Amino acid sequence: MKYKRILLKLSGESLMGNQSFGISADVLEQYAKEVKEAAALGVEIAVVIGGGNIFRGVQGSKGGVVDRATGDYMGMLATVMNAMALQGAFENAGLVTRLQTAIKMEQLAEPFIRRRAMRHLEKGRVVIFGAGTGNPYFTTDTAASLRAIEIEADVIIKGTRVDGIYSADPEKDPTATRFDEIRFSQVYEMGLEVMDMTAITLCQENKLPIVVFDMNKPGNLSRLLKGEKVGTLVN
Repeated sequence: MKYKRILLKLSGESLMGNQSFGISADVLEQYAKEVKEAAALGVEIAVVIGGGNIFRGVQGSKGGVVDRATGDYMGMLATVMNAMALQGAFENAGLVTRLQTAIKMEQLAEPFIRRRAMRHLEKGRVVIFGAGTGNPYFTTDTAASLRAIEIEADVIIKGTRVDGIYSADPEKDPTATRFDEIRFSQVYEMGLEVMDMTAITLCQENKLPIVVFDMNKPGNLSRLLKGEKVGTLVN
């Protein structure tokens, strides 16, 4: 395999499928199938999931509902709900999983402990990280970068609904150019929205590559792990 240990970053919005809100059972089933195929290849897999399909802290604070910090904590709880849904789907597919959260909630999950997470991965368990970093003002992109560095992952694989990184939004600009490979410096210079800048900086400083690919295309994850040119590599 091209990568031995990966961190898979999924957006909360991806779980909606064709819905406008919530969690799609069909998407959960598809993601479970993709992760099971990848795990069967012998790859150690950790997952970070966002919460945008349920609640975003920034939106809550902009609407005047709550202050930003409170909104972000509410968003962290949304990620835990998504993480529990993923865990259920993965285990229904026959995977052995562990859910760890940055905010203690012992009735639902283990607290995040780096060495314990790495031990789970070594035993072939899929580890799902919920509640972001446990701190407001940080995105789940940053949480993914931080956790990937902590568990010594070989790469962050970001699953999206597009097949890589483009010079502009391909859904809005038909002339947008797709990159097979791009440098961190180019991401900064071109202002590309691969991940937020804190996450990008963490990856660059720790020499952690990022691959952005279409998670919704069946078999894409396994092809990527086998070394096929899938998505866009940031290095």
